[in-house]
Amino acid sequence: MSQDKTTTGEGGDATQPEATQSPEALDRLKANLAKVEELSKRLVAAMGQRAPSDSGLQGPGQDLYMKAGLAYWADIVSNPTKLLEQQAQYWGTAMTHFMEMQNALAEGKMPLLDDDDLPSDKRFANPLWRTHPYFNFVRHQYVMGSEAIRKAVDELDGLDTGDKRRVEFFASQVIELFSPTNYFATNPDALEKAVETDGESLVHGLENLVRDIEAHGGELLPTLADPTAFEVGGNIATTEGSVVYRNRMMELIQYAPTTEKVHKTPLVIFPPWINKFYILDLKPQNSLIKWIVDQGYTLFVVSWKNPDTSYADTGIEDYVQDGYLTAIEEVKAITGEKQINAIGYCIAGTTLNMTLALLKKRGDKSVKSATFFTTLTDFSEQGEFTPFLQDDFVDAIERQVDQDGVLNSTFMSRTFSFLRSKDLIYGPAVKSYMMGEAPPAFDLLYWNGDSTNLPGKMAKQYLRGLCQGDQLADGGFDLLGETVTLKDVTVPVCAVACETDHIAAWVDSFRGVTKMGAKDKTFILSESGHIAGIVNPPSKKKYGHYTNPDVTGAAADWLKAADYNEGSWWPLWEAWLKKRSGAKVAARKPGDKGREILAPAPGIYVKEGKAA
Repeated sequence: MSQDKTTTGEGGDATQPEATQSPEALDRLKANLAKVEELSKRLVAAMGQRAPSDSGLQGPGQDLYMKAGLAYWADIVSNPTKLLEQQAQYWGTAMTHFMEMQNALAEGKMPLLDDDDLPSDKRFANPLWRTHPYFNFVRHQYVMGSEAIRKAVDELDGLDTGDKRRVEFFASQVIELFSPTNYFATNPDALEKAVETDGESLVHGLENLVRDIEAHGGELLPTLADPTAFEVGGNIATTEGSVVYRNRMMELIQYAPTTEKVHKTPLVIFPPWINKFYILDLKPQNSLIKWIVDQGYTLFVVSWKNPDTSYADTGIEDYVQDGYLTAIEEVKAITGEKQINAIGYCIAGTTLNMTLALLKKRGDKSVKSATFFTTLTDFSEQGEFTPFLQDDFVDAIERQVDQDGVLNSTFMSRTFSFLRSKDLIYGPAVKSYMMGEAPPAFDLLYWNGDSTNLPGKMAKQYLRGLCQGDQLADGGFDLLGETVTLKDVTVPVCAVACETDHIAAWVDSFRGVTKMGAKDKTFILSESGHIAGIVNPPSKKKYGHYTNPDVTGAAADWLKAADYNEGSWWPLWEAWLKKRSGAKVAARKPGDKGREILAPAPGIYVKEGKAA
């Protein structure tokens, strides 16, 4: 760092300090500059690795711009006063702010504006945003501009609901992108850190940037968690069990009992194949898998294969036949039982619905009851995914998977991240690239980054037939020679949805449950989101849940009449499951009756990286 040297004039008066730098600080600066030069070369090389992708995956199609533009000009023609008012209000506020700052500076004052009327935002926690004229001015201008954009979009007429949602979404992305915290010159935290470290924070930031681009084949996706802090099967996914079956689609894991007696009816969990199953077994304290075993159940979990290009022609029917139906038969054979209970999480819950409907059509009563975690089956409302489920984007996905054979995990990770871009893109990018901080050792974020590919055929079936066509709820989905619908799901069901879930909105989940043919229905609404609302152990006493036995009508009416319950929903659900799981029998162990053990849990499929 620099040190000050004070000089003295002839009269002994002190003059202004003369800034100098110690030799050590200069050496550090030179070393950092050399590192920057080397890293810059690596950055250029890494960016050159980016594989070409369909332009339709990078943003909305031209038709949306055209529709928005026409709607905007129609507004101008039909109501020019509204446009002039919007523009005049923004210009007037911005100019007034600027003049107030100029006048205060001319008078030698500290020109600060009151922050009381600004929305709370943790990005602006640094005191300099309130005490320094420059940063204070920048923040206020950003807030003014953001509000002007939101108001203009909100008052834009002439667009249908879907297009309006898309314009709102992409406008919000522009607002998040241009936050002053995203840029070095307007981020006081980054500037302070750079000065304090003689630029070393910027070197570390560039190292992090290069690492991420190299790791993602030229794509920029911030690493959310320390990739070296966790080992699947080492310090996460450690519940004792064994792989007792394997095929090209999945491994079937049987968990070792922790009680002398277990319920007669075994339980099978089908996790989503968009991510890996160990979200339910991160560590013993919050492992749903361990908790279920500890309650006295013979538990099996499916671990899906991470598909490569050889799976291009693998469809939903393959997941049902070689995944669901095969797992059910294997569990029946291992336990000697005629029926099993099943759980489906997210997309695996959607497919479990299809499997149940297929079994109904075939007269097969292998499944005694079903539980659905954050599951969508009625896609008539697309919620926050509306921007990504229109033809221009889906057409681009189809072209990409036709070329690659799979929908690469990078595209899905990026899509999910942009739904929460402030927290999952820009926030981590600022900390990593401008502050030079290492990503945290956070197991949930580590799992979030350990995503998988989707087979090309399956991705197209899901997007076209279910998300866009809503065939399971309306008209029927063709599956293995049968046409299946929600009304064909007649086994007792328990659905758990999450109040702030941005992936599977609870009102949409509820609507799907009301359309199922089952007479025995239970619906539980957990507080929090898609993951935290499910991985919510009783020991934490963190999030509560809502219950209402009347699973009919509109979601809003159900919630209005619901009872709020403190703590986790796990015990309530287990009480429901217990009634459908039979009497207690001697605990079953993996390998009983000579069954071959293929590998210890968590198996080998879950450890496979990004395969394409």
